[in-house]
Amino acid sequence: MSRNLVRPFFPIPPQEYDQRYFDEVIRSFAVYLDQMQNPGEGRNTALVLTNLQTDDQGLEPGSLYQGANSDGLMGYVKITLADISAYVVMYLQAQLVQ
Repeated sequence: MSRNLVRPFFPIPPQEYDQRYFDEVIRSFAVYLDQMQNPGEGRNTALVLTNLQTDDQGLEPGSLYQGANSDGLMGYVKITLADISAYVVMYLQAQLVQ
C-alpha cells in the first residue's frame, strides 16, 4: 500500500571525502527514518483482526480490543480511550481516606 511518500534524495558520492556530501546523506537518512516511523493514514477496503484481547488492560490509547455488551455478549470491537484504572484506584483510595 502506497503512503504517497516523497523519496529522500541521496547524492552521488564524490571521489574524495566531502563534508557536505556526508551532511546530505545524514539528512536524507533522517528524512527516511521520520517517514518510516510515522504510521500515516490508514484506508482499507477489508480488514481482518484476529486474536484480539478481551479487555483493555495494558493497551495504549487507540488500541482495539474485543468487548462485551451490557448482556455479556462478546463480539463488539472497542477502542481504548485512556487507562482509567489508575484513576479509579486513586479515587477509591481518596474516598477511603475521607
